[in-house]
Amino acid sequence: MKLITAIIKPFKLDDVRDALSEVNIQGLTVTEVRGFGRQKGHTELYRGAEYVVDFLPKVKLEIAIDDSQVETAIEAITKAANTGKIGDGKIFIYSLEQVVRIRTGETGADAL
Repeated sequence: MKLITAIIKPFKLDDVRDALSEVNIQGLTVTEVRGFGRQKGHTELYRGAEYVVDFLPKVKLEIAIDDSQVETAIEAITKAANTGKIGDGKIFIYSLEQVVRIRTGETGADAL
């Protein structure tokens, strides 16, 4: 079992969710986050004053899936979240030792 964490641009969330649904991947946690990578923020004007926006709004997706679905999920996220511009995001894959469904007590892949 794996945990996929993807950091994407907020306006790409619906596209990514639809792409994951098309490849039959269900269950997703979404968190609004702020951060920066190579783009290091940008400068904006507000009421005539210039200020630096160090942390940009992003969306963090977390998906727990079976090992057999990892490549499919990565491909779906990559295609749906890609704009070709800096700041498209990153995907991280972690190994999951154990998963427990609270309602039924199921464990492992059955709990996914």
